[in-house]
Formats: sequence, C-alpha cells, structure tokens
Amino acid sequence: MGVNLPDPPVANVERQSAQSGKKNRNTSKKKLKKEKKQKKNRGKLIMDATVAPADIKYPTDIDLLNKSREHLETAVDILWKKVPHKGHKLPYSPKAARKSHLSLAKSKKWTETKCRAAIGDQLRYTELAAKRLEELKSLVPDYKTRFPAWLHRRLEVIPLVYAQQKQMYDSHTHTCENRIVSLEQPHVRPIQHGKRPNPTEFGQKLHLSVVDGFTFWEQTCWSNFNEGCDLTAVVEDYRRKFGCYPEAVLADKIYQTRANRAFCKERGIRLTGPALGRPKTGETDRKQKRQMYKDACDRNAVEGRNGNAKRRFGLDLIAAKLDETAKTEAALILLAMNAAHALARWLLRFFQKSPLWLILWLHGGTIYIFQ
Repeated sequence: MGVNLPDPPVANVERQSAQSGKKNRNTSKKKLKKEKKQKKNRGKLIMDATVAPADIKYPTDIDLLNKSREHLETAVDILWKKVPHKGHKLPYSPKAARKSHLSLAKSKKWTETKCRAAIGDQLRYTELAAKRLEELKSLVPDYKTRFPAWLHRRLEVIPLVYAQQKQMYDSHTHTCENRIVSLEQPHVRPIQHGKRPNPTEFGQKLHLSVVDGFTFWEQTCWSNFNEGCDLTAVVEDYRRKFGCYPEAVLADKIYQTRANRAFCKERGIRLTGPALGRPKTGETDRKQKRQMYKDACDRNAVEGRNGNAKRRFGLDLIAAKLDETAKTEAALILLAMNAAHALARWLLRFFQKSPLWLILWLHGGTIYIFQ
C-alpha cells in the first residue's frame, strides 16, 4: 500500500506564493478598474457671470463734483470756527456755485455745451474750496480730530475724483482708468456688458458656476474682467471637489477660445459650441445642431439661478456700503439660495417615498401639499 506523504515545505511555499501572486494581480486589476471608473468624466459644469448692483445713485460728473464741493465747504465750516475770522470764509459764493449746478440739474435738455460749462464751473469751485481748506489745515494742527469719520473718508476720495474729472474735462473724453462713481463707495466701478435695458451697471461682477442645481462662487471683482480666462481654474476646482473632470462644460461664446478648447480636448471634456473650421454637412451636422440645442437648454439653468438670486434673494441690490461687507452679503445670498435648493430636493425625496398621495407644488416660496 502506498502511503500519501505530505508535500515538501518548498512546494507548499511555492504554491502559497503562486496563490498570493494571483490575489495581488486580481486586486491590482480591481484597483485599476476602480481608478478608471473614478477618472471617468462625470457631470455637467455650467458657467456664467453676472453683476450684483450696488446701492448708489446713478452717477453723473456734475453730481460728483457738486457733492465734492459741498463736502469741502462742510470741512471749511468746521475749521473756520477754530481760527480768527478775517475776510471771507470762501473765495466764492456758495449760493452762486449751487445755482450753477441747479441750472443744469433742473434743465430738461442736457446739451454738450451746457454740461461742459457747468462741469467747468464746478471744477473751479472745487479747486478754490480745496485751497481754502488747505490754508485752514495749516492753522489748526489737530484738524484731523475735528472731522467726523464719514467726512474724513470723503475728503480722502475727493482729490482722486477731482483729478479724474479734470483729466476728462481737459481731454474732452468721458472715460478714464479706475473711474470713481461714488464718494460713499469709492470701490465701485462701472461695468459695461452691453445688455438691455442697462448696458452699464455699477457693482461687483460675480463669476458663478452651477453643478447639479447648486451655485458656486468662483470669482468676484469690482472691475470688469474676462471670465473666459477662468475656465481652466474652474474645471480644475471641479476636479478637486468631485474627484473627476466634468463630462461637459456649458458656457457662452466668451469661453470658447482656442486655448480653452485645447484644454478641454486634452481631458476629454466636451465644450459647448460649434467646432472650429469649415462647417460639416449631412448627418454629422444635424447631430451637432441637436447637441448644441440640448446644451443651450441645459445652460438655461445658470440664467435661472441668476434671476432667482436677484428676484427672490436680493442679489439685484447690495445694500452694504463697504468693500468686504458687500462681498460677504453676496456670499450669504448664494448660501441661502443653495440651502433653499437643498431643502426643496430633500422635501421632494421625502414625499416621493411617503405612502401618502402627495403633490409638492413650489411657487413663490409657498409650499402647497394636497392629500
């Protein structure tokens, strides 16, 4: 009778090593498949820019100069009480200066000749008031403590406003770099986007992106900027948040540059819009047009979110006066809008799983539930 002898220890080691090698290969294959799945592009990224208007009066050159003159006269009045009175307080009549301003402000028709004459008068009055204020400052050593905080801030901005207005007046133009349009909020700049009915708005420009109905704040600035240059940064930020690149980027024509197209093509991202080169014909052209139409419909989500933020959440008028507080208010508005969207989705899932017959109707912020 034969006796079954146990395998030598060397054979057992070889068998165990072979089995462990198979397991390692299987786990490595699973890891590769998992990584491929994770690296696969998913989701849609929608981008657009909008303006959050600041709470300021519509600016005109004559109003800015008139306000500057009035603030200077207020400062002169404060210091005039602290020095010996000799001669006239101002080298001009404040009533005459105000009358020159009202002659244009109350005029029904503003001609170029009237505007230039009134602006010239206000520039001269403002210069004379500024000179008298400097004379009084030399006589009052502690003049800074005499002014209230709001007046001190205005007096710091007035020289910049005067220099800009003087430059535009001498060069017969109506534009300048970093133009100040408000003494109360000197950080606000005019932003031209050419859309009716307000081709020029005054506030902060927000670059927003929408993913799955949620709005993300990408960039904000008080001056105009080209949001198309931020596409690469926004896409990389999408990958950092969600672990993969988006399947498609839906944006308007300002994003469809050659550099952005090349960036998206390298990463397998479809950028909305017609392809460069000669237009194709036949079935390919029809498919491309259908895809462009579908992308345009999907891209309406960001326009709806912008309109919702302005009409229902107050983004159409930022009441904060300071730079940082205005940006904080805009950020809180977006946070509240995302919270409302998350709550609506949670309620919808809750009622869909409920055994009761429920209809959820969201209209104007009111929830109607019928059983």
